[in-house]
Amino acid sequence: MGRYLARRLLQFIPVVVGTMFLLHYMTMLSIQFGGDPIRALFGDNPPPAQVIEAMRARFGLDNGCLEQKGNPCVGIFWDRMLQYLQFDFGINFRGREITDLVGERWPVTLRLTLIAIIFETIVGVILGVMAGLRKDKFVDNFVRFSTTLLIAFPTFVFGVIIQVLVALALGDWIKAQDYFPTWFKAMFTPVFLSDYPWLSLVIPGLVLGAFSLAAIARLTRTSLIENLRSDYVRTARAKGLAQRRVIGVHTLRNSLIPVVTYIGIDVGTLLGGALVTERIFNIPGVGGLVFQSVTQKDSTVVIAVVTMLTLVFLTANLIVDVFYAVLDPRIRYE
Repeated sequence: MGRYLARRLLQFIPVVVGTMFLLHYMTMLSIQFGGDPIRALFGDNPPPAQVIEAMRARFGLDNGCLEQKGNPCVGIFWDRMLQYLQFDFGINFRGREITDLVGERWPVTLRLTLIAIIFETIVGVILGVMAGLRKDKFVDNFVRFSTTLLIAFPTFVFGVIIQVLVALALGDWIKAQDYFPTWFKAMFTPVFLSDYPWLSLVIPGLVLGAFSLAAIARLTRTSLIENLRSDYVRTARAKGLAQRRVIGVHTLRNSLIPVVTYIGIDVGTLLGGALVTERIFNIPGVGGLVFQSVTQKDSTVVIAVVTMLTLVFLTANLIVDVFYAVLDPRIRYE
């Protein structure tokens, strides 16, 4: 196991470096073809030329390669790499440390993602098991129909519908009732409330995890139906084991392996989808920070945040691979 972990950790290096270089190159192209982001920062009221030149030098945008269209500006890239190795992610165009910006917003996005993961995993597995055990019956048909609808709706469409119907229409009615406690009303607010950092993220978390819930339910159903036909399940039943033990211990553990794989990959999807969800519900998370930085062409923030998210995604996949051995004792990492 130790050698396997060391090998996987070493594989992080080319992935992170490659991701950073692609982001860097796209950023350089946007500057070379789209114009100077420092000058665009001031709009129609630019400061004196000396101020703009000083800001370019401060953010490393005074390099001559930026005037050569298509030039990857490798020198700027390696300077940034050395800076990141010292755990210094630089500052944004407003002069604030990027680590401080992410530190303020990361807890919000983390809470939103955790709510989505817990919701999609618990509800998705339960629905998948119910559908798999009652194949081609009403429950199975209902689960397949409802999950198809969830998959068909994009996040931004589903989010707006839930915001209007639940957070606004139902939420206004709940807030008008005096017998509901304040903490319960906070769950149906259309915006983030700092006084209720978890409860005000419940509805956005459900929206964020809805698509993945549908996928997990269908994965669990298909895998469970397939494993119920296996020889080891028939053997367990022939030995007289209780149905609950056959399903819960033997069949379900093997059926969850593709689900765990999907959840590991879904971490990156949720973090990316949080950008849309945070914009819909006006949540001050990392997604909002990235969106704001993109509109301001603040490439330093975008590259730093995406690099951090890449590390989170790689770590989640490593945890999933290790968790395989817990679900299936036959899996060993030598």
